[in-house]
Amino acid sequence: MRIMGLDYGSKTVGVAISDPLGYTAQGIETIVRKEENKLRQTLARIEALVKEYEVETIVLGFPKNMNNTVGDRAEKSLEFKAMLERRIGIPVVLWDERLTTVEAERTLMESRVRREDRKKYVDKIAAVFILQGYLDSLSMRQE
Repeated sequence: MRIMGLDYGSKTVGVAISDPLGYTAQGIETIVRKEENKLRQTLARIEALVKEYEVETIVLGFPKNMNNTVGDRAEKSLEFKAMLERRIGIPVVLWDERLTTVEAERTLMESRVRREDRKKYVDKIAAVFILQGYLDSLSMRQE
């Protein structure tokens, strides 16, 4: 049973995959697109990764505002969730992603990744944090 984590942004989607037992998350890639609304190739790539890794569930970062309201970015995530469910046909779980990008940036800085190189990795690392948070919540429920 593998779970996929996605950090959905306006031009990129960070992708992470769990190990087969569902304990740890590993970043696998960042999908880049030229325009925000051009999602056909993005959805096709996610679908291919779902098949390749035999994914059963997708965890999609849900960027709520700090005051817990749903803004424009979160609305776009809800639309993307609906597209994923229609196209791929597996459950898509929304996961609060507040501050995951900040946490990813901090991790890259602490790892001494050069500023100009951080953009290449930040979405993938954010996807890892989103997925790992979800996996940790599942393991806490089982204890």
